[in-house]
Parts: sequence; C-alpha cells; structure tokens
Amino acid sequence: MTAYKRPVSVLVVVHTPDLQVLLLERASHAGYWQSVTGSQEAGEALADTALRELAEETGISAPPGDLHDWQMSNRYEIFAEWRHRYAPGVVHNTEHVFSLQVAAGQAVVIAPDEHLDYCWLPWHEAAEKCFSWSNRDALLMLPERVSLAQR
Repeated sequence: MTAYKRPVSVLVVVHTPDLQVLLLERASHAGYWQSVTGSQEAGEALADTALRELAEETGISAPPGDLHDWQMSNRYEIFAEWRHRYAPGVVHNTEHVFSLQVAAGQAVVIAPDEHLDYCWLPWHEAAEKCFSWSNRDALLMLPERVSLAQR
C-alpha cells in the first residue's frame, strides 16, 4: 500500500532579531527558494510537525516554547507535478504558518536530499526570492508579526 502525504503542512519562517530570513533551495527544483516546509504525519500536532521539519531540514533544534504559531493557514492548489505524492483526487493543501527567531550566525545543516543550498537574506529580499505566494506573503507580514509577539 502506498503511503500518501497528508494534505496538511507547515511553513516555518526562521529569522534573526534583525529580520534576516533563512531560505532553502529545493533539491528537486534548483532556483526554487523557500522557508522550512513539510507535511504533517498522522497523529502529529502541527507544532511537532514544525519542530520535526525544522530539525530535519536545517539541523536546528528548538524548544517548543520558542516556536511562534501564527494561528494562520493558507489553502492552495498542489502543483500538478507533486500531486502523485497525495491520494488520488487530492488537489489542495492546507498550510499552517509558524516562525522561529534564532540568533544571528545560527548554524545550518541542510538535508542534501531535500535542499541544495541555503542563504540568509533581509526579509523583503527573501520575500522576492520565494517561489511560493504563501511563503512570500508570510515574509511580508514578518515585521508586524515580530512586533506583535514582542508586545
């Protein structure tokens, strides 16, 4: 039996206090840059998905209390080329947005089977570089979200 991906995922925006944002280049699509993303596994809480994907894709471990749940989700159509990963007939995914602030100079160890490279960019430049509209929109909201979290 084929194990299909669940059409529920997380987007984790990793940033420094001065809003430098970590972007990862997809191994399967050179030139496609994104924040940390990944699908929820059965029985897994969304925050646990975010922390697992963060560790798998970047080598960054964070305590659950450091992760900020934006209480925001996006529903989007799954690219046709990636639909084979999902059960037949599944064409939409719901993505839940989180962020994590890390110290400047945070070490990153990418998963070579998932990513080719990484970079740190100012939030507005990172937003321009993302291929995903939902990732771009989250990055454009980052200054306001960080300001609200600090109040």
